[in-house]
Amino acid sequence: MTGKMQARDERIPILRPRLPDADALLGYLRRIDAARQYTNWGPLALEFEARIAAMLGCDADAVISAGSGTAALVGAMLATAGRPPAAAAAIVPAFTFVATALAAEQAGYRPRLVDVAPASWALEPERLEPGTAVPGDLVVPVAPFGRAVAQDGWSTFRRSTGHHVVIDGGASFEALTENPGRFVGDIPVALSFHTTKSFSAAEGGCVVTTDRALARRVREALNFGFFDARNCVRASTNGKLSEYHAAVGLASADAWAATHADLRRVAEEYARRMRAAGHGARMQVMPAVAGCYALYACVDAAEASALVRSLTGAAIETRAWYGEGLHRHTWYASRSHGPLPVTEDLATRLVALPVAPDLDDAAIDRIVAAVAQGAAVR
Repeated sequence: MTGKMQARDERIPILRPRLPDADALLGYLRRIDAARQYTNWGPLALEFEARIAAMLGCDADAVISAGSGTAALVGAMLATAGRPPAAAAAIVPAFTFVATALAAEQAGYRPRLVDVAPASWALEPERLEPGTAVPGDLVVPVAPFGRAVAQDGWSTFRRSTGHHVVIDGGASFEALTENPGRFVGDIPVALSFHTTKSFSAAEGGCVVTTDRALARRVREALNFGFFDARNCVRASTNGKLSEYHAAVGLASADAWAATHADLRRVAEEYARRMRAAGHGARMQVMPAVAGCYALYACVDAAEASALVRSLTGAAIETRAWYGEGLHRHTWYASRSHGPLPVTEDLATRLVALPVAPDLDDAAIDRIVAAVAQGAAVR
Protein backbone atom coordinates (compact mmCIF):
# COMPACT_ATOMS: atom_id res chain seq x y z
CA MET A 1 0.00 0.00 0.00
CA THR A 2 1.44 3.35 -0.98
CA GLY A 3 -0.01 6.79 -0.54
CA LYS A 4 1.02 9.93 -2.37
CA MET A 5 3.10 11.87 0.06
CA GLN A 6 6.00 13.58 -1.70
CA ALA A 7 6.71 14.75 -5.22
CA ARG A 8 10.16 13.88 -6.47
CA ASP A 9 11.79 17.20 -5.57
CA GLU A 10 9.79 18.06 -2.45
CA ARG A 11 11.48 18.16 0.91
CA ILE A 12 10.79 15.05 2.97
CA PRO A 13 10.33 16.08 6.63
CA ILE A 14 11.80 14.05 9.46
CA LEU A 15 8.34 13.37 10.85
CA ARG A 16 4.89 13.97 9.41
CA PRO A 17 2.37 12.95 12.07
CA ARG A 18 -1.15 11.89 11.16
CA LEU A 19 -3.62 12.59 13.93
CA PRO A 20 -7.40 11.98 13.76
CA ASP A 21 -9.22 14.36 11.42
CA ALA A 22 -12.17 16.60 12.27
CA ASP A 23 -14.74 13.95 11.39
CA ALA A 24 -13.13 11.45 13.76
CA LEU A 25 -13.15 14.03 16.57
CA LEU A 26 -16.65 15.40 16.07
CA GLY A 27 -18.51 12.86 18.19
CA TYR A 28 -16.11 13.36 21.10
CA LEU A 29 -16.26 17.15 20.80
CA ARG A 30 -20.04 17.04 20.94
CA ARG A 31 -19.78 15.01 24.14
CA ILE A 32 -17.58 17.76 25.60
CA ASP A 33 -20.16 20.37 24.57
CA ALA A 34 -22.93 18.37 26.25
CA ALA A 35 -21.04 17.68 29.49
CA ARG A 36 -19.43 21.15 29.75
CA GLN A 37 -16.55 19.73 31.75
CA TYR A 38 -13.32 20.64 30.07
CA THR A 39 -10.59 19.44 32.43
CA ASN A 40 -10.07 17.99 35.95
CA TRP A 41 -10.27 14.41 34.72
CA GLY A 42 -13.61 14.73 33.02
CA PRO A 43 -15.53 11.84 31.45
CA LEU A 44 -13.40 11.68 28.31
CA ALA A 45 -10.12 11.71 30.24
CA LEU A 46 -11.35 8.88 32.46
CA GLU A 47 -12.55 6.95 29.42
CA PHE A 48 -9.18 7.52 27.79
CA GLU A 49 -7.43 6.11 30.86
CA ALA A 50 -9.67 3.04 30.73
CA ARG A 51 -8.90 2.55 27.02
CA ILE A 52 -5.15 2.76 27.65
CA ALA A 53 -5.45 0.35 30.57
CA ALA A 54 -7.36 -2.13 28.40
CA MET A 55 -4.65 -1.90 25.74
CA LEU A 56 -2.05 -2.62 28.44
CA GLY A 57 -4.08 -5.40 30.03
CA CYS A 58 -4.20 -3.74 33.46
CA ASP A 59 -6.87 -2.30 35.75
CA ALA A 60 -8.27 1.13 34.89
CA ASP A 61 -6.89 2.65 38.08
CA ALA A 62 -3.35 1.70 37.01
CA VAL A 63 -3.34 4.50 34.39
CA ILE A 64 -3.33 8.19 35.30
CA SER A 65 -3.52 10.58 32.36
CA ALA A 66 -1.39 13.72 32.26
CA GLY A 67 -1.16 16.90 30.24
CA SER A 68 2.21 15.90 28.76
CA GLY A 69 4.84 13.23 29.05
CA THR A 70 6.96 15.65 31.08
CA ALA A 71 4.07 16.31 33.49
CA ALA A 72 3.58 12.55 33.83
CA LEU A 73 7.24 12.15 34.73
CA VAL A 74 7.14 14.98 37.29
CA GLY A 75 3.97 13.52 38.81
CA ALA A 76 5.52 10.05 39.03
CA MET A 77 8.64 11.43 40.73
CA LEU A 78 6.70 13.50 43.29
CA ALA A 79 4.38 10.59 44.04
CA THR A 80 7.24 8.12 44.40
CA ALA A 81 9.67 10.10 46.50
CA GLY A 82 8.10 13.44 47.34
CA ARG A 83 10.07 16.67 47.25
CA PRO A 84 13.66 15.58 48.05
CA PRO A 85 16.32 17.09 50.31
CA ALA A 86 18.26 19.88 48.66
CA ALA A 87 21.30 17.71 47.99
CA ALA A 88 19.41 14.79 46.41
CA ALA A 89 20.25 13.82 42.86
CA ALA A 90 18.36 12.14 40.08
CA ILE A 91 20.54 9.62 38.26
CA VAL A 92 19.73 10.33 34.60
CA PRO A 93 21.29 8.84 31.47
CA ALA A 94 23.16 11.41 29.41
CA PHE A 95 21.71 9.76 26.30
CA THR A 96 18.11 10.92 26.44
CA PHE A 97 15.87 13.81 25.45
CA VAL A 98 16.38 16.82 27.69
CA ALA A 99 12.85 16.53 29.17
CA THR A 100 14.07 13.72 31.44
CA ALA A 101 16.51 15.95 33.28
CA LEU A 102 14.21 18.97 33.24
CA ALA A 103 11.42 16.92 34.84
CA ALA A 104 13.82 15.84 37.58
CA GLU A 105 14.69 19.46 38.26
CA GLN A 106 11.01 20.40 38.40
CA ALA A 107 10.53 17.66 41.00
CA GLY A 108 13.38 19.14 43.06
CA TYR A 109 16.34 16.94 42.08
CA ARG A 110 19.77 17.77 40.75
CA PRO A 111 20.35 15.69 37.60
CA ARG A 112 23.50 13.57 37.80
CA LEU A 113 24.41 12.41 34.31
CA VAL A 114 25.73 8.89 33.79
CA ASP A 115 26.59 6.80 30.76
CA VAL A 116 24.45 4.11 29.14
CA ALA A 117 25.16 0.54 28.09
CA PRO A 118 26.35 0.15 24.48
CA ALA A 119 23.89 -2.58 23.45
CA SER A 120 20.68 -1.35 25.07
CA TRP A 121 21.51 2.40 24.89
CA ALA A 122 19.98 2.58 28.38
CA LEU A 123 20.80 2.52 32.07
CA GLU A 124 21.14 -1.05 33.32
CA PRO A 125 20.91 -1.72 37.06
CA GLU A 126 23.77 -4.23 37.15
CA ARG A 127 26.07 -1.74 35.41
CA LEU A 128 25.54 1.17 37.81
CA GLU A 129 28.78 1.58 39.70
CA PRO A 130 28.63 1.45 43.50
CA GLY A 131 28.24 4.93 44.92
CA THR A 132 26.60 6.32 41.76
CA ALA A 133 23.44 6.79 43.81
CA VAL A 134 23.38 7.57 47.54
CA PRO A 135 20.46 7.48 49.98
CA GLY A 136 17.81 10.01 48.95
CA ASP A 137 18.70 9.85 45.27
CA LEU A 138 16.24 8.90 42.55
CA VAL A 139 17.19 6.67 39.60
CA VAL A 140 15.48 7.37 36.26
CA PRO A 141 16.00 4.68 33.61
CA VAL A 142 14.92 5.82 30.15
CA ALA A 143 13.45 3.86 27.24
CA PRO A 144 15.68 5.19 24.41
CA PHE A 145 13.73 5.63 21.19
CA GLY A 146 10.92 3.53 22.66
CA ARG A 147 13.09 0.57 23.70
CA ALA A 148 11.04 -0.32 26.77
CA VAL A 149 12.61 -0.78 30.21
CA ALA A 150 11.92 -4.13 31.90
CA GLN A 151 10.52 -4.02 35.42
CA ASP A 152 12.28 -7.04 36.93
CA GLY A 153 15.88 -5.84 37.03
CA TRP A 154 14.92 -2.47 38.45
CA SER A 155 12.59 -4.07 41.00
CA THR A 156 15.53 -6.11 42.26
CA PHE A 157 17.72 -3.01 42.28
CA ARG A 158 15.12 -1.06 44.25
CA ARG A 159 14.75 -3.82 46.85
CA SER A 160 18.50 -4.30 47.29
CA THR A 161 19.46 -0.61 47.42
CA GLY A 162 16.38 1.16 48.78
CA HIS A 163 16.60 3.75 46.00
CA HIS A 164 13.46 5.14 44.44
CA VAL A 165 13.04 4.31 40.73
CA VAL A 166 10.85 6.01 38.12
CA ILE A 167 10.98 4.89 34.49
CA ASP A 168 10.84 7.48 31.72
CA GLY A 169 9.02 5.32 29.16
CA GLY A 170 8.84 8.11 26.57
CA ALA A 171 7.80 6.55 23.26
CA SER A 172 7.57 2.96 24.52
CA PHE A 173 3.75 2.66 24.42
CA GLU A 174 3.92 0.12 21.58
CA ALA A 175 6.30 -2.15 23.46
CA LEU A 176 4.18 -1.97 26.62
CA THR A 177 1.06 -3.03 24.71
CA GLU A 178 2.91 -5.95 23.14
CA ASN A 179 4.50 -7.26 26.36
CA PRO A 180 2.85 -5.71 29.43
CA GLY A 181 3.93 -8.62 31.61
CA ARG A 182 7.54 -7.53 31.19
CA PHE A 183 7.18 -3.76 31.08
CA VAL A 184 4.19 -2.92 33.33
CA GLY A 185 4.45 -3.30 37.10
CA ASP A 186 4.62 -1.44 40.36
CA ILE A 187 7.54 0.77 39.29
CA PRO A 188 5.82 3.77 37.65
CA VAL A 189 6.34 4.27 33.92
CA ALA A 190 5.74 7.72 32.45
CA LEU A 191 4.62 7.65 28.81
CA SER A 192 4.45 10.49 26.30
CA PHE A 193 1.55 10.93 23.88
CA HIS A 194 3.12 13.93 22.17
CA THR A 195 2.40 14.44 18.49
CA THR A 196 5.86 13.05 17.64
CA LYS A 197 4.99 9.67 19.13
CA SER A 198 3.41 6.69 17.34
CA PHE A 199 0.33 6.94 19.57
CA SER A 200 -0.64 10.54 20.21
CA ALA A 201 -3.17 12.78 21.91
CA ALA A 202 -1.43 15.76 20.22
CA GLU A 203 -0.10 16.66 23.67
CA GLY A 204 -0.43 14.38 26.65
CA GLY A 205 0.93 11.44 28.56
CA CYS A 206 0.19 9.06 31.40
CA VAL A 207 1.70 7.22 34.32
CA VAL A 208 1.25 3.45 34.51
CA THR A 209 1.70 1.56 37.79
CA THR A 210 0.06 -1.49 39.30
CA ASP A 211 0.72 -0.11 42.81
CA ARG A 212 -2.72 1.31 43.70
CA ALA A 213 -1.50 3.46 46.57
CA LEU A 214 1.16 4.96 44.31
CA ALA A 215 -1.41 5.53 41.55
CA ARG A 216 -3.51 7.58 43.97
CA ARG A 217 -0.45 9.63 44.96
CA VAL A 218 0.29 10.27 41.27
CA ARG A 219 -3.24 11.59 40.80
CA GLU A 220 -2.77 13.86 43.80
CA ALA A 221 0.64 15.00 42.54
CA LEU A 222 -0.89 16.02 39.20
CA ASN A 223 -3.82 17.87 40.80
CA PHE A 224 -2.41 20.38 43.30
CA GLY A 225 -2.19 17.67 45.95
CA PHE A 226 -5.98 17.22 45.88
CA PHE A 227 -7.87 13.95 45.68
CA ASP A 228 -11.35 13.91 47.23
CA ALA A 229 -11.14 17.29 49.00
CA ARG A 230 -9.73 20.74 48.29
CA ASN A 231 -6.84 20.03 50.60
CA CYS A 232 -3.24 19.90 49.34
CA VAL A 233 -1.68 16.83 50.92
CA ARG A 234 1.66 16.56 49.06
CA ALA A 235 4.19 18.24 46.80
CA SER A 236 2.38 18.61 43.52
CA THR A 237 1.77 20.45 40.27
CA ASN A 238 -1.05 20.97 37.78
CA GLY A 239 -0.53 18.29 35.15
CA LYS A 240 -3.98 17.05 34.15
CA LEU A 241 -5.09 16.08 30.64
CA SER A 242 -7.76 18.34 29.14
CA GLU A 243 -10.95 16.89 27.69
CA TYR A 244 -9.96 18.17 24.25
CA HIS A 245 -6.68 16.27 24.28
CA ALA A 246 -8.52 13.26 25.68
CA ALA A 247 -10.81 13.48 22.64
CA VAL A 248 -7.78 13.33 20.34
CA GLY A 249 -6.42 10.43 22.37
CA LEU A 250 -9.68 8.48 22.17
CA ALA A 251 -9.91 9.04 18.42
CA SER A 252 -6.28 7.91 18.12
CA ALA A 253 -7.20 4.76 20.06
CA ASP A 254 -10.07 4.15 17.63
CA ALA A 255 -7.59 4.33 14.73
CA TRP A 256 -4.65 2.67 16.47
CA ALA A 257 -4.82 -0.66 14.62
CA ALA A 258 -4.66 1.12 11.26
CA THR A 259 -1.97 3.58 12.38
CA HIS A 260 0.18 0.81 13.80
CA ALA A 261 -0.20 -1.26 10.63
CA ASP A 262 0.87 1.72 8.50
CA LEU A 263 3.94 2.34 10.68
CA ARG A 264 4.80 -1.36 10.46
CA ARG A 265 4.57 -1.18 6.66
CA VAL A 266 6.97 1.76 6.58
CA ALA A 267 9.41 -0.06 8.87
CA GLU A 268 9.25 -3.22 6.75
CA GLU A 269 9.80 -1.28 3.52
CA TYR A 270 12.77 0.53 5.04
CA ALA A 271 14.26 -2.77 6.18
CA ARG A 272 13.65 -4.49 2.84
CA ARG A 273 15.07 -1.68 0.72
CA MET A 274 18.06 -1.17 3.01
CA ARG A 275 18.86 -4.88 2.83
CA ALA A 276 18.69 -4.72 -0.96
CA ALA A 277 21.10 -1.79 -0.90
CA GLY A 278 23.48 -3.66 1.40
CA HIS A 279 22.79 -1.51 4.47
CA GLY A 280 20.15 -3.55 6.26
CA ALA A 281 22.33 -4.39 9.27
CA ARG A 282 22.63 -0.71 10.12
CA MET A 283 18.89 0.06 10.23
CA GLN A 284 16.94 0.31 13.47
CA VAL A 285 13.19 0.26 12.89
CA MET A 286 10.22 -1.20 14.75
CA PRO A 287 10.10 -3.44 16.69
CA ALA A 288 13.70 -2.64 17.70
CA VAL A 289 12.58 0.97 18.27
CA ALA A 290 9.18 2.66 18.33
CA GLY A 291 7.37 3.01 15.02
CA CYS A 292 7.87 6.79 14.99
CA TYR A 293 11.64 6.30 14.56
CA ALA A 294 13.91 5.06 11.79
CA LEU A 295 17.58 5.21 12.73
CA TYR A 296 20.69 4.50 10.71
CA ALA A 297 23.76 3.50 12.75
CA CYS A 298 26.89 4.83 11.09
CA VAL A 299 30.34 3.39 11.71
CA ASP A 300 31.69 6.66 13.06
CA ALA A 301 31.12 10.41 13.21
CA ALA A 302 32.78 10.97 9.84
CA GLU A 303 30.35 8.65 8.08
CA ALA A 304 27.46 10.27 9.94
CA SER A 305 28.53 13.72 8.74
CA ALA A 306 28.77 12.46 5.16
CA LEU A 307 25.33 10.86 5.48
CA VAL A 308 23.76 14.05 6.81
CA ARG A 309 25.26 16.00 3.91
CA SER A 310 23.88 13.47 1.44
CA LEU A 311 20.40 13.60 2.99
CA THR A 312 20.39 17.39 3.16
CA GLY A 313 21.50 17.63 -0.45
CA ALA A 314 18.58 15.40 -1.45
CA ALA A 315 16.08 17.61 0.44
CA ILE A 316 15.58 14.98 3.14
CA GLU A 317 15.38 16.20 6.71
CA THR A 318 17.28 14.45 9.48
CA ARG A 319 17.55 15.18 13.17
CA ALA A 320 19.65 14.28 16.19
CA TRP A 321 16.68 13.52 18.45
CA TYR A 322 18.86 13.53 21.59
CA GLY A 323 21.28 16.19 20.41
CA GLU A 324 24.87 15.49 21.34
CA GLY A 325 23.95 14.20 24.81
CA LEU A 326 22.59 16.06 27.82
CA HIS A 327 26.06 17.18 28.84
CA ARG A 328 26.36 19.20 25.61
CA HIS A 329 23.25 21.29 26.28
CA THR A 330 24.15 24.77 27.51
CA TRP A 331 22.02 24.37 30.65
CA TYR A 332 23.88 21.21 31.69
CA ALA A 333 27.34 21.92 30.28
CA SER A 334 28.69 23.08 33.65
CA ARG A 335 27.39 20.05 35.58
CA SER A 336 30.02 17.59 36.70
CA HIS A 337 29.83 14.06 35.36
CA GLY A 338 31.98 11.04 34.80
CA PRO A 339 33.19 9.72 31.45
CA LEU A 340 30.38 9.35 28.88
CA PRO A 341 32.04 7.44 26.02
CA VAL A 342 28.94 5.44 24.96
CA THR A 343 26.72 8.51 24.96
CA GLU A 344 29.22 10.47 22.88
CA ASP A 345 29.63 7.57 20.47
CA LEU A 346 25.90 6.98 19.97
CA ALA A 347 25.07 10.68 19.69
CA THR A 348 27.54 11.13 16.85
CA ARG A 349 26.67 7.92 14.93
CA LEU A 350 22.88 7.55 15.02
CA VAL A 351 21.21 9.39 12.18
CA ALA A 352 17.42 9.71 12.19
CA LEU A 353 15.55 9.16 8.93
CA PRO A 354 12.03 10.36 8.03
CA VAL A 355 8.93 8.53 9.24
CA ALA A 356 5.23 9.02 8.54
CA PRO A 357 2.33 6.57 8.45
CA ASP A 358 1.83 7.46 4.78
CA LEU A 359 5.49 7.63 3.76
CA ASP A 360 5.28 6.15 0.30
CA ASP A 361 7.62 3.80 -1.53
CA ALA A 362 8.99 6.53 -3.77
CA ALA A 363 9.98 8.61 -0.75
CA ILE A 364 11.61 5.59 0.91
CA ASP A 365 13.53 4.89 -2.31
CA ARG A 366 14.82 8.50 -2.29
CA ILE A 367 15.91 8.17 1.31
CA VAL A 368 17.63 4.83 0.78
CA ALA A 369 19.46 6.17 -2.27
CA ALA A 370 20.70 9.17 -0.28
CA VAL A 371 21.82 6.88 2.54
CA ALA A 372 23.65 4.60 0.11
CA GLN A 373 25.42 7.58 -1.41
CA GLY A 374 26.32 9.15 1.92
CA ALA A 375 27.42 5.94 3.56
CA ALA A 376 29.78 5.28 0.67
CA VAL A 377 31.53 8.64 1.12
CA ARG A 378 34.28 8.42 3.76
